[in-house]
Amino acid sequence: MEHAPVVVGFDGSDFSREALRKGLWLASRIGGPVVVVRAWTISNAPRPKTWAPGYVPPVDDFAEAVLEQLKAQTAPVVAEYPDVPVTYSAPHGAAGRELIRASEGAQVVVVGTRGLGGFSGLLLGSVSDQVVEHAHCDVLVTRRRSGDQAPPRSLPLDQVIAPDA
Repeated sequence: MEHAPVVVGFDGSDFSREALRKGLWLASRIGGPVVVVRAWTISNAPRPKTWAPGYVPPVDDFAEAVLEQLKAQTAPVVAEYPDVPVTYSAPHGAAGRELIRASEGAQVVVVGTRGLGGFSGLLLGSVSDQVVEHAHCDVLVTRRRSGDQAPPRSLPLDQVIAPDA
């Protein structure tokens, strides 16, 4: 019996590295494959080998560069789970939209609380929020093992909830 894949969103951030580790661990327990997804746009793609001043390479060259970078960045964590089949997907488009598409037919989507872009003050990143709201399967939002998860506050939470009279 073939298992539906565990889809992991990966953008190179520490948050996505933790999501990858948790997704691989989960897949190893349920005996399923992992699909690592890195959505991209021209503005956040690595420079292709064919790039030269005054020359804009074709989109396929950018896609190849993203895929190469994705495999290189995930290799150390993927190597920790040699028995888990891993494939890679680098769709051209907005991360939230592409992860929601990838969720069709998936067993679960695993994402980090935040990624490389956006505002550091958000408790839950916009991409993970979109995926939680619109995915076609369950979603696991992982936290980093250490480090501050919430943004720094200028006021203690109790003071905001029950200010002095």
